[in-house]
Amino acid sequence: MVPGARLVVLGKQGAGKGTQCVRLSHHYVVPHVSTGDMLRAAVKQGTAVGQKAKDQMDRGELLGDDLIMEMISERLGESDVRARGFVLDGCPRTVAQAERLATILAPFELDLAIDIEVHTSQVLRRLAARRVCIDCGANYSLSAPPRVNWTCDVCSGEVVQREDDTEEAISRRLELYERQTAPLIEWYRARHQLETVPGTGSPDAVTRRMVKVIEERRDQKGGRLT
Repeated sequence: MVPGARLVVLGKQGAGKGTQCVRLSHHYVVPHVSTGDMLRAAVKQGTAVGQKAKDQMDRGELLGDDLIMEMISERLGESDVRARGFVLDGCPRTVAQAERLATILAPFELDLAIDIEVHTSQVLRRLAARRVCIDCGANYSLSAPPRVNWTCDVCSGEVVQREDDTEEAISRRLELYERQTAPLIEWYRARHQLETVPGTGSPDAVTRRMVKVIEERRDQKGGRLT
């Protein structure tokens, strides 16, 4: 079996993080830990955390560290993550979250943070065309819709445009990203835990680039990541 890994995927909203995290999860046989999926479940169930998160997401705002890290700490303590590792999607988004993640993982360390680099103009086009399943969160677009009448290919849920994919909310998220999340790149680079890959081209091409840098890092560590 392919050895596991502890990975974080970074990048602007619309850079393709969700798609690539799923692919890396399958390749390395580790859980895909998505804050978005966990939050969507909370919103759908109408919990107090879900309602608070929905209000903030509809305004295009990033969620508070305490809410996010409480969910992450609980998930990373489960047996499947402890046994194999994880691909973390949507967290950390700030240096403060990264510091708390390092504490959660101790005495282990993160193996690699990969930044998917995509120009802002391309991100804006992708997000304007993005459509998602309201039940499972699967991603589609106007150019790659589900097979039948905007019904999810995975779970048959309704596929819609996200409320926070309006032009105003998108611009707000990108502004927040530049101010709060982009410094993570330098934080991980200073710790020699960062690799950057271009996010252009087909999903297959991006996956190959990501696997290549992960395997190169594994070779540098004598065949091990975890």
